[in-house]
Amino acid sequence: MTQHFPSRQLRFFLTAPSPCPYLPERYERKVFAHLPLSDGANVNDSLTQVGFRRSQNIAYRPACEACSACVSARIPAADYVFSRSERKALARNGDIQRCLVEAEATMEQFDLLRRYLLVRHADGGMAEMTWPDYVAMVEDTAVRTHLIEYRIRPKDGGPGDLIACALVDLMSDGLSLVYSFYDPTLSRRSLGSFMILDHVAQAGLTSLPYVYLGYWVRGSEKMDYKVRFSPIELLRPGGWTLAAARDLPGRP
Repeated sequence: MTQHFPSRQLRFFLTAPSPCPYLPERYERKVFAHLPLSDGANVNDSLTQVGFRRSQNIAYRPACEACSACVSARIPAADYVFSRSERKALARNGDIQRCLVEAEATMEQFDLLRRYLLVRHADGGMAEMTWPDYVAMVEDTAVRTHLIEYRIRPKDGGPGDLIACALVDLMSDGLSLVYSFYDPTLSRRSLGSFMILDHVAQAGLTSLPYVYLGYWVRGSEKMDYKVRFSPIELLRPGGWTLAAARDLPGRP
């Protein structure tokens, strides 16, 4: 696979240490670069494949001095076989309609995000996100990106209620889930897992090899959901490798 790093356009920087949002009594540092407007999609592809994540027009990855708990995770969609419980989760949400829309922020999406953050991440770094912040998160991009809106399928032909949303980058080798949020009152639907499963299915239908999930953080319970999908690949020093069940939490 050819990696595309235009050295004359790309400069990397290192952040100062700050408290880790995932593990107590630890500090994080990140290395980051500004994605070039002229070739952002290709550069983002190459950086994602080596463990970076995108936030607006910045690509970043952990660079912590004494910790390596953050590990990039991706699902090989072509080889994925849905378990019985996963098939049930998909069937349970059979009344949901998925709509691919342009990466344009709406107040409806923002209201849903605010409800999600208030319940699920009230003490997190995004809890104080404002409308301009959300617009920037969605629209400030130089890559191939879009939103997937999930709505209850209406009976009267209307648009249906928005219950979940995912910001997704379309890459040369897969789909990268940048950020997703959902109605926190609908716990029975397991919407977080459903959106991942739906993207695995969509990647399979479009012959895209992978669904990128971002970082799994060993020792952080709220991040363990990412490695409950099987098979799952983790980015190790030697490259992407299939994770062994015995090495992951919540696996037999």
